[in-house]
Amino acid sequence: MKKQKGFSLLELMIAVLIVGLISAVAYPSYQQYITDSRRVDAQQALLSFANAMERFKVENMVYTGAASGGANSGPPAATLFPSQAPVDGGTAFYNLTIESSATRSYILRADPIGTQNGDGLMEILSTGIKRWDKNDDGDATDAGENNWED
Repeated sequence: MKKQKGFSLLELMIAVLIVGLISAVAYPSYQQYITDSRRVDAQQALLSFANAMERFKVENMVYTGAASGGANSGPPAATLFPSQAPVDGGTAFYNLTIESSATRSYILRADPIGTQNGDGLMEILSTGIKRWDKNDDGDATDAGENNWED
């Protein structure tokens, strides 16, 4: 009688089950990691955008007129800052806009788009206050939404 080498069907099924269980646990964690890293990219973009607004004020003495077409709100002027994050190109996951601007203040916003939708908008104010709409209800004024922390 010749002894056969290899895996039995039972051993193969157990191996497939183990791989499936590991994948079921790891994949959601990976997806959350991707979402979080894209959010960090948008936060970095908002900070850089705020710096660009400060340079704009130094040159113009006001924050008004920094949006596209010289408006006080909307996407930033092309010469001021990119209108999507990540700013280095690639697939965009946030639209960057000037929510409002006045002589002495502004609100900058990052709105999630595409696969990042549902993560909630983020804002930075001229005073340095950072807000994140964690519950994705369309505003960042609820309790606990006055920072970018999880």
